[in-house]
Order: sequence, then structure tokens, then C-alpha cells
Amino acid sequence: MKVEEITAAAPVDALPDAARDQLATVVDPVLDSVTPALALTVIHRGEVLLNRVWGWIDPDTRQIAATPDTRFDLASVTKMFTTTAFLAQVSEGKVGLDDPLASVVPEFAASGARPVEGGQDPHSRSRLPVEDGYEGREIDPRSVTFRQLLTHTSGLAPWRDVYNAAGAAPVAPGGSEPVARAERWRRALEAVCRYPFVGVPGDRIRYSDLGLMLLGESVARLDGKPGRLDEVIAARVTQPLNLQTVMFNPLQHGVAREKIAPTEDDPNWRRRRVWGEVHDENACGLGGVAGHAGLFGAARDIAAFGQAWLAHDSRLGIAPALMDEAVCPHVETDGIRRGLGWLLVAREDSSAGDRFSPNAFGHTGFTGTSLWIDPERRLVVACLTNSVYPGRLLPGTHEFRRTVHTALADIADAR
Repeated sequence: MKVEEITAAAPVDALPDAARDQLATVVDPVLDSVTPALALTVIHRGEVLLNRVWGWIDPDTRQIAATPDTRFDLASVTKMFTTTAFLAQVSEGKVGLDDPLASVVPEFAASGARPVEGGQDPHSRSRLPVEDGYEGREIDPRSVTFRQLLTHTSGLAPWRDVYNAAGAAPVAPGGSEPVARAERWRRALEAVCRYPFVGVPGDRIRYSDLGLMLLGESVARLDGKPGRLDEVIAARVTQPLNLQTVMFNPLQHGVAREKIAPTEDDPNWRRRRVWGEVHDENACGLGGVAGHAGLFGAARDIAAFGQAWLAHDSRLGIAPALMDEAVCPHVETDGIRRGLGWLLVAREDSSAGDRFSPNAFGHTGFTGTSLWIDPERRLVVACLTNSVYPGRLLPGTHEFRRTVHTALADIADAR
């Protein structure tokens, strides 16, 4: 079956019996123990081998089974859609990789030189100490380039509690919001443009959500739609590829909650189970749309997006040479290698397992999602889970990712 022939109502399983049994030994143990729902779409040499879903939307009552149409919170896999839109703009000559961020978002440089501090832990919310060698440094924000945002070498903090700057916690989906989305983003952008740095631009990888928030706003402005990143990603990525399930704020687009995999119970900020709204607090606090998180989608559409990158699909609007450049190593820190937006296979302990080729590229999401592409095998794997459902930081997701990708590489090699 070709990628474009996958339908929501039609699971696909073209695996031989032995391969199906091999996959079952990987999948069955993680259901319930690691994730209540799991979707896998596998494309090999342009053919869909697998488009299956396991588990339950409501694991406690088991009244609603997950289906191939179930939308999962993609978390940081969103970053690759933002990156794709930006690289298309680069290809059109609207912006250059080495242009300063402030050339598109001048507010970022309005504060002048900013100090270096330790940032903030995303889980405990506590302030972190300044890294050795950076005490007393000041950084000129005009030195930050788009290439540095894409490679996570901007020196920006990995995380800050932007959602608190944006306004009161959103109400449950369907209620009357206390703060309009445009106002939330205005407040958030003002805060992000004031935060101190945590390092020197260009010195090393520090994976930064803040950097992708700023890239997302740049993408919106470059297409004349400030604050409307969702419209730009739809126009440049999801609509050209006909990715019908990929969207921000699915409940607002008429998707039934029963077709969305829930994530974590949030007793402190939202005070409810997160279901149909983005798990990431910052993306949620910004109105559900951000460059670093917020998209939902079914596995088949995430795999189709990966296949478009593998095939240098012209519908993405990215020059082929730039697509090649995006998936080549640009920086490496502590064994982590990054291209332009894309995460490359790590030298050790990669979430892509032990068998994906050294030039494989992909991305993971905190909710338990991932997309990995192996050009040597012509293999695309979209693996979507909601493993944060029982709570964040529980073990098992990384280990499962490694095991399932290793198994799928073996299955592809045996064809």
C-alpha cells in the first residue's frame, strides 16, 4: 500500500507472521506498564508495512479503544513542522540561515546586552546555578542567528515558565477563556525577549524550547501573519501534504475528544486531566499554538510527513540541497548531534535503537512520541504514545523506543 492510500478506517499489517510475532514481544509488555495507547506507522521503500494502534483512550474503564484515527499530542515533534516551514522560507529567499533573529523579531534585541544566569529546571521549576565559566558574562542578543535556533546553540535557556507570564491558567476546553490567545502570546513574547541567557551563542548544544518559540514567531511574521503560526504551518506543510489529522487545538476544529489520546493529570496548574489540549504548559499557556509544541496528529500522517522528507517531496517547498544540509551534522555536544532542527542518531544510547544507520534523523516528543527516518534503509517509523498519562518522568519510554526501532530495522532488513 502506498502512503497516500492509508485511510483512517483501514489498519494495515503487511508483516510476515514471524515479524508480527517479533513485534508483539516488544509492544505487548509496554501496554499498561508504560503507555495506555500506542500507534505505529512504518513505511519501507515507499510501501506502508504497518499502520496499527493498540490500547485504550480510557485505560481505567476501557470503553473507548484507540483507533488508527486517534490523534496524539506530538509535543516536540511539532518543532519539525516549524522547522520545515522556516526552511521553505529560506528556500524562497525570505530569510537566511545566518541572519540575526532580531532582523525579524526586533523586540528580541530591544533590551540590549543581557546577563547570563542558570535558567530554570522544567520539572521542579527551581532556578539553576550559572554554568562554570559564565558568571558575570553579558550577551548581545543581536548575535543570535536562525542557524543557532535550529541547532539549539543560541545560548537561550532550555526552559522558563513562560505560561505564568502569559496569564491565568486556561479553562477547560469549551469554556470562556480569561485571556485572549493574541494577548497571551504578546505577554509571552515580551517575557521571552527579556530572559537572561544561559550561555554564549554558538558555544554548545542546549536544547531550547524558547528558541523554537521565537522561530515559530519568525515563521509567522515572514509570511505576514504575526501570532498565527498555525495558519502558516497549515498553508506550508499540512495542507500541501494532505495531513488531515495534524492540527493545533483539535477540539476547536471539531475533533471529538474520544478521538484524542489524553495525557497527564495536572492537579496544580490546570487542575484536570489533560485531554484534547496540549500537555506542554508553555504551549497551553500561549493558547495552544507555539513553535515548540502544540500539534496533534495520527501516526499515519506523521509517517507521511517523514516520508516527504525522505523523498525530498517538492510539496514542502524546500530546495533539495537545503534538505540535505538539514539532516547533516552541524554541531555535537556530549555525543548529541544535531542538524537544522533535526536530531541525528546519537553515538550511544539513541532513541532510534542500535540498528538505524549513522545518517538517520528524527525527533522525539516528551509525551512519548517520535519520528525516525533512516535514508539507507528507506525506512520511516512514526511511533506515537501517551506515556505521560500516568505521570511524567516515569521509566520505560526511552527503553521502548530503542527496542521497537531496533526490531523494526531488523524486520526491514529481512524483507
